[in-house]
Amino acid sequence: MAGGSSASTKAAVAADINVTPMIDVMLVLLIIFMIVTPAITAGFQATLPRATNPRSAEEQDGEIRLGISQEGQFFIDLMGPGGQYTGPRFISDADLPGRLSAIYAGRTVDKVMFLKAHEEIEFARVQELIEIARKAGVRVVGTITEQKRLPRGAEGH
Repeated sequence: MAGGSSASTKAAVAADINVTPMIDVMLVLLIIFMIVTPAITAGFQATLPRATNPRSAEEQDGEIRLGISQEGQFFIDLMGPGGQYTGPRFISDADLPGRLSAIYAGRTVDKVMFLKAHEEIEFARVQELIEIARKAGVRVVGTITEQKRLPRGAEGH
């Protein structure tokens, strides 16, 4: 009988998981994320750098220039059949990946794209464009900046 009663005692002891410490940790993490997340998503203002160019750099044949307007619209500037650039032409977000893939698929060496974005555009939009370009085969993204205005007479210094 004694053996039978000890077996029932062991069966009565149940190993329950104490979830209280886990809930405490989860609540602390929730509070931390609630405080940190707005600080991360607040963003920052970035203005395009201005560069002093001692000599002007002319465009070369076959350069692809992509622009982002203040409203976040994409514009593409290609060389036309006559050897002249077409000028910035609007291209929709849906058409851009296919157009860039078609352009860069035929290129074997020069997979460079030049980017010019309005200085007040959100950087996330620029990042989105760079990601689309990378997927389309662009290997180098160059940025076009505004030239600094030098005071008169300072050009020779």
